[in-house]
Amino acid sequence: MLLCASRIALQRVLQKQEFEILGSIHTQRVNVRLVAATNQDLKQMVAQKQFRSDLYFRLNIFPIAVPPLRQRREDIPLLVEAFVNDCSRRMNRRVDTVPVEMMAALMQYAWPGNVRELQNFVERAVILSPGATLRAPLESLRWAEQVSPAPPVTLGEAEYNHILKTLIETNWVIGGPKGAAKRLGVNRTTLNSKMRKLGLLRPNNTVAA
Repeated sequence: MLLCASRIALQRVLQKQEFEILGSIHTQRVNVRLVAATNQDLKQMVAQKQFRSDLYFRLNIFPIAVPPLRQRREDIPLLVEAFVNDCSRRMNRRVDTVPVEMMAALMQYAWPGNVRELQNFVERAVILSPGATLRAPLESLRWAEQVSPAPPVTLGEAEYNHILKTLIETNWVIGGPKGAAKRLGVNRTTLNSKMRKLGLLRPNNTVAA
């Protein structure tokens, strides 16, 4: 009964932006915007009668779908930089350099725990770093990949991962007999065009030329 009353009160706030304080007869008006987040497919849950449709349609005013981190790996360098700066400031440490090979490894990992997993990993790395260069425990990522099955990927994700893996293996060298383009069986201009289309960035945040 209490949960039902709370749901009705919430829906009234969402619909009319008003409520009464418990025990009061005076109506209070509010001017707020409610931001709700979930990792569940609410539309599917409504169809399966697992989520109330009336509440869903009151919440679903301006939906924003945020893809998982593995689908927007170009954000990883920026996120790593922000997390390193934040952790260094809070811990009164000076860590301001992320090795290229380390950033490449972070971009290749699938991050099943999304941004929170990356943030926790960076914080652990800052704690373990003895100097100004970030020393991340990359072996923990390899262990996580072994014990956790990789999530299903789309054709676009598979292409992105394959190109990224090849770039890392060739140290981001694109042209030449030992470059990524040769390994992938395409010419240099095609690979550059594909990288720009996929948003594939070097670890220093610049598109390969």
